[in-house]
Amino acid sequence: MAEPTPRISIIVPLKNEARSVAQLVDETRAALARVAEPYEIVLVDDGSTDGTWATIRTMAEADPRVIGIRFRKNLGQTAALSAGFDYSRGDVIFPMDGDLQNDPADIPRLLAKLEEGYDVVSGWRRSRRDPLLMRVAPSWLANKLVSLVGGVKLHDFGCTLKAYRRDVVKDVRLYGEMHRFIPIYASWHGALTAEIEVNHRARVHGRSNYGFGRMFKVVLDLIVIKFLADFLQKPIYVFGGMALLSLFGALMAGLYAVYLKLRHNISFILTPLPLLTVLLIVLAVNAVLIGLVAEISVRIYYEAQQKKTYVVRETLNTTLKQ
Repeated sequence: MAEPTPRISIIVPLKNEARSVAQLVDETRAALARVAEPYEIVLVDDGSTDGTWATIRTMAEADPRVIGIRFRKNLGQTAALSAGFDYSRGDVIFPMDGDLQNDPADIPRLLAKLEEGYDVVSGWRRSRRDPLLMRVAPSWLANKLVSLVGGVKLHDFGCTLKAYRRDVVKDVRLYGEMHRFIPIYASWHGALTAEIEVNHRARVHGRSNYGFGRMFKVVLDLIVIKFLADFLQKPIYVFGGMALLSLFGALMAGLYAVYLKLRHNISFILTPLPLLTVLLIVLAVNAVLIGLVAEISVRIYYEAQQKKTYVVRETLNTTLKQ
């Protein structure tokens, strides 16, 4: 008999996890047996150089519910999750790490919370089994910053173990290292978000490459998130504001140069103020031009793809389809 269409999709990015992947799949099967729903486990090999893919191939041959995807080279966790979203079929999606630190036994609890009416349920590793200075402290700072800027109040954006309804992530396109901001993307589409504590286990194999250096990437990604959240449909507000600020600076520098000339007989060539004035005017003009190009790009983005500038949750007494 053909396998039923899965309702649940587990997506696991893997990079050199040959020693962990078999145990992870076994634990995931045991956890999903308690749910009694058809499922699939999508394993994405992100350019592993050990025996990860060979192990995935063996499990996929033995169990059709195990789906294997192999990248040609290492592309990062965001790309792996994006591929998992594209190749998965379930209505409910559970991403999780492949290093055994996420506990598959938490999947039924996440699913139960999701079925209370939420669209996103995020795991919170309240008791983390990681080094305090190199992992926990940077993560705490990053989570505070992301919550403040992104407007979604979660304790642990970095926890990969989450539950998503497919309809809130199907249009999300991930680039760079934006996977940690998926709850923010989902909130833009009106998703209802909850958070529950999940078990976090100590790393058994290998070591993590995350630390304080990741904070710089988080800050840069947050700039992009803030721009997309507040100014995607009106970029001229950003560039126009920069132009006005530059023009104000040019006016102040120019007036002060004239004041020095008239009041103290200081020649224009003896002060950098005239050059500063010209530079700020040029920056203002460039900012306006870039803003106009951005406005045109936004219109192309929406009109060429026939995208809507709004998202409808549900309708009543209408046959019009979005």
